[in-house]
Amino acid sequence: MQPTTTFTNAPLDGSRLAQPLDDLLADLVADGRIPGVSLAVTTSTTLLYAGGSGWADLQRHCPASADTPFLWFSLTKIATATAAMALADHGRLDLDAAVNDYLPSYPTSRRGARPVVRQLLDHTAGLPNPLPVRWIRPAAADAPDPATFLARLLTKHGTVKHPIGGPARYSNLGYLTLAEVIATAVGEPFVDVLRDVVLDPAGMTNTGFTHRADTPTATGHVRVPRPLGIALKAYLPAGTVGQRTGRQIAFEPFVVDGPGYGGLIGDVIDAARLARLHLADGIIDGHRVLAPDTAQRMRTISTPGKPVDLGLGWYRKHDTAAGPPHVEHIGAGGGYCNVMRIYPELDLGLVVMANTTARYDHDTLFDRIITLTSRR
Repeated sequence: MQPTTTFTNAPLDGSRLAQPLDDLLADLVADGRIPGVSLAVTTSTTLLYAGGSGWADLQRHCPASADTPFLWFSLTKIATATAAMALADHGRLDLDAAVNDYLPSYPTSRRGARPVVRQLLDHTAGLPNPLPVRWIRPAAADAPDPATFLARLLTKHGTVKHPIGGPARYSNLGYLTLAEVIATAVGEPFVDVLRDVVLDPAGMTNTGFTHRADTPTATGHVRVPRPLGIALKAYLPAGTVGQRTGRQIAFEPFVVDGPGYGGLIGDVIDAARLARLHLADGIIDGHRVLAPDTAQRMRTISTPGKPVDLGLGWYRKHDTAAGPPHVEHIGAGGGYCNVMRIYPELDLGLVVMANTTARYDHDTLFDRIITLTSRR
C-alpha cells in the first residue's frame, strides 16, 4: 500500500526547495537528451522556486536559467483563452454568438450549422487539426497579415470535420480563429489585445511575440540521425534549421505564425504568473483579470474529447493516474516541449520548459515536486 501524503494549510518554505529542485533539474538533463530546462513552482500568492539546468544553447554553451525565454507554442492557448474570458466578463465578447457574426467568411457545415465562439474555446467547433509544422518563419522575416493567414488556412482546412458541439477535438486552427474573433470584437490586433488584457495586468513583462534583445531565447533542438537532418532542412521553411551539435540539430531563431495558438515567447517566471492568476481565481498582485467564477469555470473539465478532456483552455489527459486533481496544457514543437499544470486543491502551480522536441516524463517530475512541497 502506498504511503499517503497529507497536506495542510501551513505555508510553504521556498528556501528549502532550492537544492532538491536544482538536483531534480540536473538529473533531467544528465543523459544529454534534453539540452536545457527551466522550472518554476508557485502558489496562488508566492513564487516558491525558479531555476534552470543544462544549456540554453549547446553550441555557444549558454546556460539555461529561470529568466531564459522559451517559445511557448501551445501554452499560449491558456493566455488566449484567458483574454477571451476576460473580454466576455466585461461584455466585450459574446461567447454565445456565432463565429460568423465576427468573421462573416468563416465556413459553415454542409448542413448550415454555425459554431459559436465558446466552441472554439473548448475545441467543439468541429474543425480539423492540420499539423502546423510550417507555420513558422525566421525571426527577422516579416509577419503575415493575421486575417490573410487565417483565411488561407481556412480555405485549405476549414471544412467541418467533426460534429459541432460534439466531443472535443483539439484544433490549433480553432485557436487561430479565436484570436481573429478577439481582434475583430475589440477592433485591435490580437497581439495588442493580449498585451492589454492579460500580459500587462498579470505583470508578465518579459513575455511577448518577439525575441527579446536583452536576453537570448533558448535555442530549440531536435535529436535526429544525420540523414534525417538533411530532410528536416529541406522540409521546414528556409532559414529555420541550423547546425548540428553531436546528436542534436539546432533551430535558428524563429517565431510562430498565428500568435493566438502558439506565438508567445517568455520565461518560466512569467508563465508561473499566469498559473498563479488561475490558482487565485483570476487575481494577481491586487489586479483582477478574471471574475472568480470565470476562472473556476475555465478549469472545470466538462467536455469529453480526443485526445484530451477539455475545460475552457485547460485540459486533462485521459490517462491521468490517481493523484491530486489538476488541469494542464502542453506546448510543444520546433525544438521545444513545455508544460503548465495547476493543482487547485494543493494551491500549487508548476511550469517546466525545455528546448527539446522529445517528450520527457514531466508526470514523474511533477510527482516528485509535490512530494517535496507537501506540508505535513
